[in-house]
Amino acid sequence: MEETVTNPRPERPRKEKQPDNTHISAIGTTLFVVFFTAAVVIAIILDTRGYPDSQILLYFIPLALLAFFFLLSIKVAQQWEKAVVLRLGKFHGLRGPGLFWILPIIDSTPVWIDHRVMVSPFNAEKTLTKDTVPVDVDAVLFWVVWDAEKAALEVENYRAAITWAAQTALREIIGQMPLADILVGRAKMDLELQKIIDERTTPWGISVQSVEIRDVIIPQALEDAMSRQAQAERERQARVILGESEMQIAHSFASASEAYINNPTALHLRAMNMLFEGLKEKGALVIVPSSAVDTMNLGGLSGMVAMAQNTSKKEEE
Repeated sequence: MEETVTNPRPERPRKEKQPDNTHISAIGTTLFVVFFTAAVVIAIILDTRGYPDSQILLYFIPLALLAFFFLLSIKVAQQWEKAVVLRLGKFHGLRGPGLFWILPIIDSTPVWIDHRVMVSPFNAEKTLTKDTVPVDVDAVLFWVVWDAEKAALEVENYRAAITWAAQTALREIIGQMPLADILVGRAKMDLELQKIIDERTTPWGISVQSVEIRDVIIPQALEDAMSRQAQAERERQARVILGESEMQIAHSFASASEAYINNPTALHLRAMNMLFEGLKEKGALVIVPSSAVDTMNLGGLSGMVAMAQNTSKKEEE
């Protein structure tokens, strides 16, 4: 009974951890603590000396605002990062790596782009091949952002977009190839996947460095059938080799028989040697055809050999 396999709805890619977009720097935090503490201390000192509240606020408010300014304006990008700065909602430029300033409220840094090589695993479950065999394929994608502006402005979430593009391309490739080509042609499949995904991600400022197929899983019933087929093929090859060996042995015996046709003495010597080799082993049983006994006097010879063996045993006892 054949099992009916349906192609289910594509599974969602694994949700990757989103990068932290706050990026509150240690320098800004330190300056905030220093200036805000100074504002509080000055306010307490002025209050103990009897200064009116209006005059205390004149010292406290500027220092507090300066503290918040340092906290919100100072940013630090790591060596592998670039920050996308928007001024009043419009693209203003890229900042980093290192220390940079932004104007609070007016400027914002909603996206931080990582320029390191990224690794994204993706898979295609229960995807039908060209010969309608459902397979599960796991792969790994290596990619890098080469244009931070395009990655931030051309696509909403470039990490999720590249994962979806890779999974879709993998399903397309599987549907165009038979199972045999998928199992033995992984290198070719990797190159085709890299080409397709790179064409889709280039407008986003992303370059695909390589794609590697990790595993191809086929149904268990098909795997057992392929195993039995391989075993039967090996048995067939073994039988063919055995038959060829038998033919070679037969040709060798035919050639040897030609040497004994006109030389009965050599044939008798060969028979005596074979009988001796068989009888010298303890417990050996040799069956000699009657025709050979009559023509080569093997009966008397075997009797003499047996008597000699018995005599040697008695001497040893």
